[in-house]
Amino acid sequence: MTELLSNYLGGTWQPGTGAGTALFDPVLGNELARVDATGLDLAAGFAFAREQGGAALRALSYRQRAALLGEVVKVLQANRDAYYDIATANSGTVRNDSAVDIDGGIFTLGTYARLGDTLGDRHFLADGEAARLGKDPLFQSQHVLVPTRGVALFINAFNFPAWGLWEKAAPALLAGVPVIVKPATATAWLTQRMVRDVVEAGVLPAGALSVVCGSAAGLLDALQPFDVVSFTGSADTAALIRSHPAIARRSVRVNIEADSINSAVLLPQDGPGSAAFDLLAKEVVREMTVKSGQKCTAIRRIFVPETLYAQAAEAIGARLSKVTVGNPRHDSVRMGALVSRAQFDAVQAGLAELRMHAQVLHDGARQPLVDADPALACCIGPTLLGVTDADAAAAVHDTEVFGPVATLLPYRDTAHALDLVRRGQGSLVASLYGSDAAALGAAALELADSHGRVHVISPDVAQLHTGHGNVMPQSLHGGPGRAGGGEELGGLRALHFYHRRSAIQASTAVLGSLA
Repeated sequence: MTELLSNYLGGTWQPGTGAGTALFDPVLGNELARVDATGLDLAAGFAFAREQGGAALRALSYRQRAALLGEVVKVLQANRDAYYDIATANSGTVRNDSAVDIDGGIFTLGTYARLGDTLGDRHFLADGEAARLGKDPLFQSQHVLVPTRGVALFINAFNFPAWGLWEKAAPALLAGVPVIVKPATATAWLTQRMVRDVVEAGVLPAGALSVVCGSAAGLLDALQPFDVVSFTGSADTAALIRSHPAIARRSVRVNIEADSINSAVLLPQDGPGSAAFDLLAKEVVREMTVKSGQKCTAIRRIFVPETLYAQAAEAIGARLSKVTVGNPRHDSVRMGALVSRAQFDAVQAGLAELRMHAQVLHDGARQPLVDADPALACCIGPTLLGVTDADAAAAVHDTEVFGPVATLLPYRDTAHALDLVRRGQGSLVASLYGSDAAALGAAALELADSHGRVHVISPDVAQLHTGHGNVMPQSLHGGPGRAGGGEELGGLRALHFYHRRSAIQASTAVLGSLA
């Protein structure tokens, strides 16, 4: 029988008491491990994290907690090879895609270790300058940020089992808040292994980092008023979380990062043969194929001037035709599998729905698989759809297929393009392509209100930009409306979610003593 992965809660490793849910290799189909959380005393585990882990972390300064993050980085770097093997087997990703997840997570941790060191040996953060409360300057008000005295519960998505943990855990631990992570079941193995390695290395205080695998049943029931929840996943699940009594009645703080229908826009000044046109085609193909399109930031809609529709379809299709799909263990394979049979079926269903409203410009189903059985492997080639009337294509603006699928749409002028982008009702990211700096800047500001990030790619940064879908710790990750209304990362801004703001009204002598 395959291994039953243990949970780490209350400072001890605890297997579930049930048979568990199986994790599979999405290419070969064999069972890899099982996860189960049946029988765990969640209330006791959460209390241990709050009381033991929280107290130990708060006793340290920001600089000391930053040093702990640096030690975690060393542990993870020492075990990178094992993480890559797990990602290949459980997520079906090629090595470059695994790097986005694994090395991206380690990089984010390292970034927050460096940022935290700049905060020094303080135990709170000043929020602005002190303000007079009357004519006499002796009595003033100083806003401060202090770590919340609760736990940070992370309910994560299946597509980034490594980065999804550490991009949340890095600012939480730096803020002085203990972490309990519930990874998505399908790819929980990598998250569990990383937590295990860090726990066994003994670099964090007891209760600072916990993991619960398997069902999420009961997790929200264990929340208390000063806890915080960060969720990444579907809008439907997000709505259930927001309506839970712990959230609605106990005022538990929640951050939601939901999938969104992100866009790429080629501005009208640049046509075929231009650097901007080629940059668009290249980036669209990369976003469609990295992680097999299973990224919440992936490009789903591509907007080009209506006079360039045919040329854009040809250019993108030509690049897609060169993408090799199949078993990620082969060096010749550029795109691996979807993470599970359930995800494969969901992508097929979504693609069938979109095909009722769009034509197929490049059919990924016709691409042969490398060393993978089509009847068994959860592999699907990249598919480019097209719609000639972007205004009438309601389904394309409302339906996301979480896989290697994108739709090409034409627009009349820049104003029309930006109106079409906004039909996504709020997105994590939009990217703009062009060579006119003023036009790009104006368009970026027009889209800023409805996007967490606007990624502007001009020829002068062709070799420098970080990518439409790459989430960098220095920049905001999140978005309004459909994207969930949440905010993560953004440098030290991420710490605010894990702090409570209070105004201390006192004499200047008392306020001076705080430092």
